[in-house]
Amino acid sequence: MDAVQKANSGHPGLPMGAAAMAYAMWTKHLKHNPKNPHWFDRDRFILSAGHGSMLLYSLLHLTGYDLSIDDLKQFRQLHSRTPGHPENHMTPGVEMATGPLGQGISTAVGMAIAEKFLAATFNKPEHTVVDHYTYGICSDGDLMEGISAEAASLAGHLKLGKLIFLYDDNKISIDGSTEITFTEDVKARFDAYGWHTKHIDGLNVTEVDQALKEAQAETDRPSLILARTIIGFGSPNKSGTSKVHGSPLGPDEVKATKEALGIPLEPDFYVPEDALKVFRAAVEEGAKSEADWNSVLETYSSAYPEDAAKLKAAIAGDLGTEWIDALPVIEESIATRKSGQKVLEAIQTYLPTLIGGAADLVESTFTHQPKFADFQPSSPEGKNINFGIREHAMMAAVNGINLHGGCRAYGSSFFVFTDYCRPSIRLAALMGCPSIMVFTHDSIGVGEDGPTHEPVEHIASLRAMPGLDLIRPCDGNETSAAWKVALEATGNPTMLVLSRQNLPPVSPSDVKNHPLEKGAYILKEAGTGTPSIILVGTGSEVQHCVEAAKTLESEGIATRVVSMPSWYLFEKQPESYRTSVLPRNIATLSVEAGSTFGWAKYADASVGIDQFGLSAPGGQVMKEFGFTPENVVVKAKELIGR
Repeated sequence: MDAVQKANSGHPGLPMGAAAMAYAMWTKHLKHNPKNPHWFDRDRFILSAGHGSMLLYSLLHLTGYDLSIDDLKQFRQLHSRTPGHPENHMTPGVEMATGPLGQGISTAVGMAIAEKFLAATFNKPEHTVVDHYTYGICSDGDLMEGISAEAASLAGHLKLGKLIFLYDDNKISIDGSTEITFTEDVKARFDAYGWHTKHIDGLNVTEVDQALKEAQAETDRPSLILARTIIGFGSPNKSGTSKVHGSPLGPDEVKATKEALGIPLEPDFYVPEDALKVFRAAVEEGAKSEADWNSVLETYSSAYPEDAAKLKAAIAGDLGTEWIDALPVIEESIATRKSGQKVLEAIQTYLPTLIGGAADLVESTFTHQPKFADFQPSSPEGKNINFGIREHAMMAAVNGINLHGGCRAYGSSFFVFTDYCRPSIRLAALMGCPSIMVFTHDSIGVGEDGPTHEPVEHIASLRAMPGLDLIRPCDGNETSAAWKVALEATGNPTMLVLSRQNLPPVSPSDVKNHPLEKGAYILKEAGTGTPSIILVGTGSEVQHCVEAAKTLESEGIATRVVSMPSWYLFEKQPESYRTSVLPRNIATLSVEAGSTFGWAKYADASVGIDQFGLSAPGGQVMKEFGFTPENVVVKAKELIGR
């Protein structure tokens, strides 16, 4: 109450209503070490209803994390460690950024997948080295969002028994009672998904404790505990109403609430010593839990040194170097989606915790690891995840797997369907989560499926997203190098945008030290002297730049060709390098089968597409919109006045 009131901004209702059940979970069940928030075998806790962030910050402070009362007093202030919604890179103990409703519960599904996969991969009958739960609190709003339905359906199918959520069933949303929008039988829905469900009084600590014990006993069903609460519990005049959802109580109501709850009016941010003692027991208990685990890991290492080495490397994020040596040189004319398949097949055995799959499109995206089983209830050690037609939940789950640690995860679909999972992509970028996103069928080259399946504006809009490395390789070798970049990334997501149609080999063959890693590079220098024009292309259009350059050179026009697969990586290079590749005093023409929006930063003119596509064979559609060497020559001459 005090933090929200001091900030004059925030959401006091959920923290007040969910405090009792959060207390039960955090003091009686959560396995964690406040002095080492990154201890690997900790339970994960996700506040999916991220607007209730002061609940999480209070719990972190009380249980002994590096978050002080002074930090709480800076709630929602500039550069504070207690932002309005939780952010994993800002606050010790926060596992992920939440606030966009539905994302937390869906990302938690990925964390539970990671735990189950790693347990199946490394545990032995007499040695359990991976054994923890993924807990969370979700709200009405979380369960209204479509992504949570996708994720819950997947979790039920996969029998993620160590996923447990408390549902803050307070019957209130921003616009009033949930009676105006949300009258479904939530329990019946989650029963149908294959979850264990139970109605309880969320204000009764004993009932919450017992419900959590019952959920922990479930091995094949994730759990949703429907906890009936009162939003803004304790407030005499605002509890149970939408008025306490997203606004401070006001000084008078804070005073009245403290009096009603028996809390001293002074000082603000009051913490009773006996209460603090109960919460701070987590410090000693957490240290003991981690020490016990370290002992188990030591015994495991003696019995299974090879597996222990792999697990420790996975936890440390150390992928080794064998996979780099295995990266294939691809000198044939094939689609970059097929090149991606060759890369995965080559490196799959060297990366034991690389897992992922597709949104029911693995036959088209070619992201299967054929030497390994599918991740299913009967084979949780499988590396291939069948996400189903659930793009939004897929990318949230991939984020969760990567945030969990111990695994590198990827998800794939058609590029046009980034529209269906953009919020999860954005959160990956915001969180600095190294998710790998493989999106194929990258342009109007899709062809016969037509404009509903032909991405046009997607590449420009995703390049505009801070922190996302979008790479559109021009051939097999750039694809191989792009996978290397993606796997080596530690603080950002990487999106590989791959073609359906075959592309000839045009780039260098040193895939381990490929110039793609600089984002853009001179693929072909002008034949004589300073170039008169620069053709800069990405993906399937680089081949047309190369062919057009031959024609222009034959006519005495000195032409440089630049391949620019990643704006993100290019912008990270020194200015001296960037200006050496794309000097602004030389006419530059960009060629890309997508929106021209944004290209003015690098080019004086563009060959692109600023309308929806057409349904016809891909080659015909490309030709119709001018993606041919001949048209590139025409546009180049127009640009330089020849």
